[in-house]
Amino acid sequence: MDALLHALETSPVLLYTSLAVLGLMVGSFLNVVILRLPKMLEARWKAECQEFLGQPVDEADGQRFNLAIPASHCPACGHALRWWENLPLISYLWLRGRCAHCKTRISPQYPLVEAASAGLTVLTASQVPFGWPLLLALVFVWVLLALTVIDLNTMLLPDQLTLPLLWLGLLLNVGGLFASLPDAVIGAAAGYLALWAVYHGFRLLTGKEGMGYGDFKLLGALGAWMGWQALPGVILLSSLVGAVIGIGLMLLRGRDKNTPIPFGPYLAIAGLIWFFWGDAITALYLGGGLRP
Repeated sequence: MDALLHALETSPVLLYTSLAVLGLMVGSFLNVVILRLPKMLEARWKAECQEFLGQPVDEADGQRFNLAIPASHCPACGHALRWWENLPLISYLWLRGRCAHCKTRISPQYPLVEAASAGLTVLTASQVPFGWPLLLALVFVWVLLALTVIDLNTMLLPDQLTLPLLWLGLLLNVGGLFASLPDAVIGAAAGYLALWAVYHGFRLLTGKEGMGYGDFKLLGALGAWMGWQALPGVILLSSLVGAVIGIGLMLLRGRDKNTPIPFGPYLAIAGLIWFFWGDAITALYLGGGLRP
C-alpha cells in the first residue's frame, strides 16, 4: 500500500489516470443517488402523510426501491443490465446511447454525470494536496455534483446530502483543514441566515417564495467548509452564474421568465469555483485586476 501511495504521489500521469477512473466509478454511483434518492424521499413523505391522516400505509413503496434495490435495469423494458452494459461511460458509447434489449434511447444525463465526475476529480487533484485533504475535498465535490443534478431535475436539495455536508465541513475544520473552526462556524451560521433573510424579505415584499430552505442549508455548508470569508464571493459568483445561464436558457429555449429556476446549482458551481480559485480571485481583485 505504501508503495502504491508513493507511486501515485510521485507520478502525475498515474495519479490523474487512476483518479479519472475513480471519478467515472463514483459518477456511476452518483447517477443512482440522483435518480433514486428523490423517489425514496417521495415514498417516505407519502407514508408519513398516510400515517398522519390515519390511512393504511403502503409499506411496499419503501421496500421495493432504495439505493441497492432493484438492480440496474432499463426503465423502459425492465431489462437487467449485464456487467458490460453498466461500465461507466464506456457502455453508453458502446451501445450508442440505446438499451441493448429494446433500443430505447438512454438519457444522456448518465454519461454526462460520469464524465463530469471524472473531470472534477482530476481538477480537484490538480488543486488540492495529495493525501487526506484530497480525499475529503473529493467528497465535497462529488456531493455538490449530486446536489446540482438533483436540484435541476426535481427542485429539491435533500437534507440527506446538505446536512451531512455541513456537519462534515465543521468537523474537518476543527483541525483547520480548509478554514479555522471559528470561521467555519460563523460561515455555517451566516450562510444559512443570509439566504433565510433574503427569502423572508422577498416573501414580505412580493408574497412569493423566491427559494427553498435547501438553498439556505447548502450555503451554510459552503460556509462551513470554506469559512465566512468565502460567502460574499460565493453569493456574487452564484448570481453571475445564474444570470448568465438563465439568460442563455431564455434565449435558446424560449423559457418563460416566470418559470422557476433552481438556485442550488448556481450556489454549487460558485462554491466549487471559490473552493479552487477563491484565493486567486481575491488576490486579483485586491491587485486591481477585477476592479471597474
